[in-house]
Amino acid sequence: MDALINAAARCLAAGDALGALQRVALREDPPALALRGIAMAQLGEHPRARDLLRRAAKGFGPKEAVARARCVVAEAEVALAMRDLGEPARALLQAAEVLEAHDDRANALLGRWIAARRLILLGRLDEARRALPIEEPARSPPLLAAMAGLTAAELALRSLRSGEAVAALDAAAIAARRSGVPALMAEADAMRALLDQPVARRIDAGTERPLRLAEVEALLQSPAFVVDACRRAIRGAGLAVDLARRPVLFSLARALAEAGPAGASRAALILRAFRTRHPDETHRARLRVELGRLRALLAPAARIEATPDGFALRAEAGRSVTVLVPPIEGESAALLALLADGNAWSTSALALALGASQRTVQRALADLEADGQVRALGLTRARRWLAPPMSGFATILLLPALPPSG
Repeated sequence: MDALINAAARCLAAGDALGALQRVALREDPPALALRGIAMAQLGEHPRARDLLRRAAKGFGPKEAVARARCVVAEAEVALAMRDLGEPARALLQAAEVLEAHDDRANALLGRWIAARRLILLGRLDEARRALPIEEPARSPPLLAAMAGLTAAELALRSLRSGEAVAALDAAAIAARRSGVPALMAEADAMRALLDQPVARRIDAGTERPLRLAEVEALLQSPAFVVDACRRAIRGAGLAVDLARRPVLFSLARALAEAGPAGASRAALILRAFRTRHPDETHRARLRVELGRLRALLAPAARIEATPDGFALRAEAGRSVTVLVPPIEGESAALLALLADGNAWSTSALALALGASQRTVQRALADLEADGQVRALGLTRARRWLAPPMSGFATILLLPALPPSG
């Protein structure tokens, strides 16, 4: 490499994107295009950065596999920042393998961390845990050690492991300060603040109070019988029932738990489960069937007893019955939680993260835009969606993910 390329690379390593551009802004050779792309990414010009990195990758010849692989990794990082999650991870993992084969350990690790963070954003936590590189952060450069700590902390937060999250964030904050990159330091501070914000609400016999992440973790590990409206599951006393795909049963369980020991009337249960204010005999018959199914799922941790005008939920061995609900509720809560990270999301990425069709997401976004809760940037394929950050609580439990182990 020539002197200008070396000088620009040193500027980028120090976070001086403008200094790098001053040296290579007018050059069109592949190394200069790659450095310009990374500089534009550091300045937040992600579409332009992606275009430059693609041009650089195409410009490198067949004997420059390492340079081309580095461009693929950099482009994947830009796509992650753009919340464009539709690109398959195969090319990124292949690039990481090429870099490992040529002893470029730092960039290979970067590629694998990016792949893991992509899986976390999609809510595929078990896959992300398996994809994490096995590497001692203390042996890595500060930049990679900070990314490793932030990725591990994000995975721990989403998995409701507050102790692991605190340890990972402490390591990430130290590495971020050593790296001198302001964006990493800000991200570590912002993630640490999430631990002190309410992430859910707890309802006991009509009394409601907010819970922080550590308190939610303790509740799910306690003997209490918990109806978890954040993950649509029921946990406690050795029971772990996922009702995310059985909304009627979950609605009945939540209605019975919120009604407390007094129980809920048949009319109230029919309204919650079947959304009708004018029940007939068919609704009452269906209610008996659904309650029979729920009774079988909850045994032996709890039982459903008939009362003079309805039914009541009783936990075995005198355990308390608690309802865990998210800070905000509604069909668009998870969508708003994804957008609340301050990044611009594409419709396809939102659909991937939510496990829904793009048409469903588009309809929900149109409704939210009409209410002034989200706004769109760009047109057609370049359209991205933004929402103002939610203040006062963290959205960890609103984000899509598999239920935590009980």
